[in-house]
Amino acid sequence: MSSTFGTIYRVSTFGESHCKGVGAIVDGCPPGVALTEEDLQGQLDRRRPGQSKVTTARSETDTVTILSGTERGMTLGTPIGLFVPNKDMRPGDYGDMSNIPRPSHADYTYQMKYGIRASSGGGRSSARETIGRVAAGAIAEKVLALKYGMEIVAWVSDVGVIGSEVDPAKVTRAAVDGTSVRCPDADAATRMQEAIVAAAEAGDSLGGVVSCVCRNLPAGLGEPVFEKLEAKLAQAMLSIPATKGFEIGSG
Repeated sequence: MSSTFGTIYRVSTFGESHCKGVGAIVDGCPPGVALTEEDLQGQLDRRRPGQSKVTTARSETDTVTILSGTERGMTLGTPIGLFVPNKDMRPGDYGDMSNIPRPSHADYTYQMKYGIRASSGGGRSSARETIGRVAAGAIAEKVLALKYGMEIVAWVSDVGVIGSEVDPAKVTRAAVDGTSVRCPDADAATRMQEAIVAAAEAGDSLGGVVSCVCRNLPAGLGEPVFEKLEAKLAQAMLSIPATKGFEIGSG
């Protein structure tokens, strides 16, 4: 069961939804980069559950610890170990589901493929697995900004049938973080939140679209044929739990 992505910059995530913790091993970060927990915590705080009524109610601080790969606040070029403890662990909540696969979850697939599964919270198929990706991504983002001046901004552009009007050339992360649904179009954000709450009260949920712009990319990223940049991006994005589509370019 592989949990590693990347070739030059490799990320291996670990941990289950209700085990002692989750995290990542990052291999390929260059030496001599200033790096502390504070560089990562901001992104983990943005991801942290329980921030509003439109997110999961699970209560976690998601405080990251760098276990290895740095000394005196500088990277050594060796593997960087990242760990985030799980605090709100309630495996007992899933007792009735231990022998009954949940619809639209990975329970049945895991059981049939491996003959065993983590019955509490979905195990590795839980969205909690993405903590390792976020922490590793924060390191990558810093390296790319230092070396190339790259800037990456993502936002919620659609929820259900509600769209938004956002200029990709001007959108900022501060504007994205200004609303609980992470949509910089304030009017659309209000309607999105109302729709999410209404769906939840009806025992339902809504799909959506996340858009992203990357600025100041250097030329020549990726390889011909099977290792194209867009192919690798699609692989990474479609491996996120519940993601069902990927599009690149102006449409």
